[in-house]
Amino acid sequence: MKILKVNLLVGVVALLLASSCSAPKKVPYFADAETLSTEVLSQLPVNSDPVINVGDLLNIEVTGTNVNALAPFNKGRYIDATGNIGTVARPYNSYSNTGVEMSTDYYLVNSDGAIDFPIIGKIEVAGLPKSKVAEKIAADIYPKYVTEKPNVDIRLMNFRVTVAGAVRSPGVYQSRNERMTFLEAISMAGDLLIQGDRENILLYRSNPDGTREVVKLNIHDKDFLLSPYFTLQQNDFIYVEPNASMRAGAWQMNSGLSATISIVGGLSSLASLVVGVINLSR
Repeated sequence: MKILKVNLLVGVVALLLASSCSAPKKVPYFADAETLSTEVLSQLPVNSDPVINVGDLLNIEVTGTNVNALAPFNKGRYIDATGNIGTVARPYNSYSNTGVEMSTDYYLVNSDGAIDFPIIGKIEVAGLPKSKVAEKIAADIYPKYVTEKPNVDIRLMNFRVTVAGAVRSPGVYQSRNERMTFLEAISMAGDLLIQGDRENILLYRSNPDGTREVVKLNIHDKDFLLSPYFTLQQNDFIYVEPNASMRAGAWQMNSGLSATISIVGGLSSLASLVVGVINLSR
């Protein structure tokens, strides 16, 4: 009878240990990612040329050898009566509460998907890669207004991603080089909390064609490295869902009281286990 009781106790303890150890298996990112071959990893999607979207903020600079001829095509610049390049006074550049640098020299893509460009006028840009927009502007300037094809440099000033949910530092994070991967965004947000559900992360995206999509990401799966959503787009919204334990403990409790209850509960369980073993050994 004692042997049966001991076996039963050992079985219960083993079951508890197994259940407590099953959750950590889902904590790491990209489980077994080292098994992915070099050939497979070479397929990792890279968005090197962002597509312009409605609401984007663009910094556009037109340059060339004839600086005076190109000055009027640069917002905020003009040629004065003496033939010199003048600059329109503008407010001091600052950062909005979303972390995006603001300036009157930037072009806002309006709801029609267009910008109002000096001399040229309305230019439709939404849905076009940044490089195509640069080519389009250069073609509108040369050879109609200048005798040499200008260089057009476009910077996307609002490449930002929002990260919320079970992360250490939720917020809006901006990229200075017009690109960001999922890992970079999560790192900026201080990484996922241990209670964050790695298999249920929501990505909300607004596409340049006006469509919207919500996809569920599983970063425990190594194949996410090959996902088209690994490389983010401007204005992506990431929400990390809490796991079951975090949802169950969502009701508020004083932190000191919670710690006391945890300690007392642990000591009580340990004492019960010791007493049970002693009784069985008699």
